[in-house]
Amino acid sequence: MTTAVQLCHSLPSLPTATVPAAKSSAGARNQPVSLRVVCASRKSRDDDYHATLKALNSKGRFPRKSLGQHYMLNPEINEQLARAANVEEGDVVLEIGPGTGSLTNVLINSGATVLAIEKDPHMVDLVRERFETTDKFKVLQEDFVKCHIRSHISPILESRKALNVSLIRAKVVSNLPFNISTDVIKLLLPMGDIFSEVVLLLQEETAVRLVESSLRTSEYRPINVFVNFYSEPEYNFRVPRTNFFPQPNVDAAVVTFRLKQAPDYPSVASTKSFFSMVHSAFNGKRKMLRRSLQHICPSNEIERALGDAGLPTTSRPEELTLDDFVKLYNMIAKV
Repeated sequence: MTTAVQLCHSLPSLPTATVPAAKSSAGARNQPVSLRVVCASRKSRDDDYHATLKALNSKGRFPRKSLGQHYMLNPEINEQLARAANVEEGDVVLEIGPGTGSLTNVLINSGATVLAIEKDPHMVDLVRERFETTDKFKVLQEDFVKCHIRSHISPILESRKALNVSLIRAKVVSNLPFNISTDVIKLLLPMGDIFSEVVLLLQEETAVRLVESSLRTSEYRPINVFVNFYSEPEYNFRVPRTNFFPQPNVDAAVVTFRLKQAPDYPSVASTKSFFSMVHSAFNGKRKMLRRSLQHICPSNEIERALGDAGLPTTSRPEELTLDDFVKLYNMIAKV
C-alpha cells in the first residue's frame, strides 16, 4: 500500500501558483493572485493539499490515468469555482467526478445540496463516508456520459417546488476529467430547462477553443456553433497545472456556460437536422458550401439559398457565424 510519506513525496510542490482573477476575455488573464500551499508537518487550515493526501492514503489509492483523475490541491481554486457559479444557500448543484470531495465540501459549505456522479467505486465509497453526516449530499456510482441525468435531477427540483421553494433550475459545477469534457458539454448544454449555468474546469486549450475561436481559423468547428446555439460562454480564469495531483501536461481554465432556454434558441424547424447540416458543412471544411452540402439539394439551389441569406455563393463553413448558419438552414428548408 502506498504510504502517506510516499504520497507526500509524489505530490508536486506548489511554490507561488498564479491564479488570475475571473475575467471574461483571454486578453485579461494575466493579473496574478499569489497562493502558497506547502506539504509540511505544521498545522494549517484544512486545505485540499493535505485533505487529498489523507483521503487517498486512507483507501490506499493512487489516481487512475484511465479515468483522467487529476485532483485539485488548491482550496482557493475550488472557492473560485463556486463563486463563478454564484452558489448560495438553497441551490441544487450537480458535480461530475467529485474525487476526494474537496470541491464538494466547498459547495456544501456554500449552502448547496450536491448530487455527485462518480464512476470510480473507490471514490464513491470515500466521498460517501466523508459526507455521511449531512443530508445535503448524494453520490451515484455511474458513468456520467451514459447516465440519464435528467431522471436524477428532476425529482430533486420537483420536491423543492412542492415545498414552495423558489428554486427553478439547478447548476453544474465540476472539475472534469479532461478526456470527457466535450461529451459532457454536448450532454449538458441542451438542458437549459433544468440547469441555469454550467461551470467547468477544462483543459485550457479546450476552454479557449470553445469560447474564443474566431471565424476563418482552423479552430472554428461545429462545437462552436453548438455552444453558442445553447449557451452564452465566458472564459473565467486560468488554472496552472501545478495546482493538480498528479500534475497534468497542460494548464486548465474555468469556463461558465449560461444556458439558454428553448424560447431563446435560434429559430430552426429541427435542431437535429440543423446540426446535421452544420456537421456536413464542416466535413468538407475547405470546400465551398455549394459542394459540401450538395447531398442535401443541388449546388445551384445551395447557391440560391446562400444568396437569399445574404451570403456569398462561394462561402465556406469557417466563414459563417451561428446566425449565418441559421439563415442558410431556413433558406434551404424553403427550397
